[in-house]
Amino acid sequence: MEIKTIWLEETRVKTYETDFQMKWKPGSFFQVMLDAATNHAMHLGFGYHTLMERNMAWILSRIKIVFHDYPSIGESVTVQTWPKHIQQKLFFVRDFRLFGPEGKHLASASAAWLLIDYQERRMLLPAALPGSLPATPGMSALDEPLEKIAPPRTSTSGVFRPRTSTSGMFRAKEMTERLRIQPGYSSVDVLGHVNSTRYLEWICDCFSMDEHRCKTLEWVQINYSNEVLPGEQVSVAMGQQEGSPGLWLVEGSNLTTGMKAFEAAARWRG
Repeated sequence: MEIKTIWLEETRVKTYETDFQMKWKPGSFFQVMLDAATNHAMHLGFGYHTLMERNMAWILSRIKIVFHDYPSIGESVTVQTWPKHIQQKLFFVRDFRLFGPEGKHLASASAAWLLIDYQERRMLLPAALPGSLPATPGMSALDEPLEKIAPPRTSTSGVFRPRTSTSGMFRAKEMTERLRIQPGYSSVDVLGHVNSTRYLEWICDCFSMDEHRCKTLEWVQINYSNEVLPGEQVSVAMGQQEGSPGLWLVEGSNLTTGMKAFEAAARWRG
């Protein structure tokens, strides 16, 4: 069988994947990208069942999606994905491009996966992978690393004190809780924890219907810190970036374990 270095999949925007404006939801972009990545990994010989035979699994650690345009109900979408490189000697980076009819560019994305020991839930070095991923020199959908975000630390009072990130890129104003969730059956994936796409849905739910009506999400980056299990309670807090009204910082705190669940940054336009 010919090994496909670059993977292509075709899909069509379904009614249940769209919002009240008949546009593809951000979470729907995310879902089809992960589905394409799963299928490509299987094609390359590193799919779920193959790795589980060795007590290994992929977990998504970071992802950034840049949205160029939002397709409508019934429009066709082509997903293109490929393994990119190893970042920081630990992350398996994979890029994505999404196109609509007549080659319209819909989205660009970059995601970083970790290889883990499934039973012990500990990270493995890339050398533990039983084989190698194909090289794609010069192929890049987003030519930028997926860095730390580090929004302000959480507080049980519901108000969050500003903190500058280690990279100096982000400094939030006061952050407040916008959402509290206790995920159950519908949120859980094959690894028994909350599926990575749910976090983007939670971020979108933190904004009002009027905000979604007047603005569109330009880009979002999510960094996953610790897995969330069904029945645990998560608080999602948000605050605007100082000097940049369209940029929001987000932090999800697991109130059950006391650990950070995720951190994110999202920019809106309009």
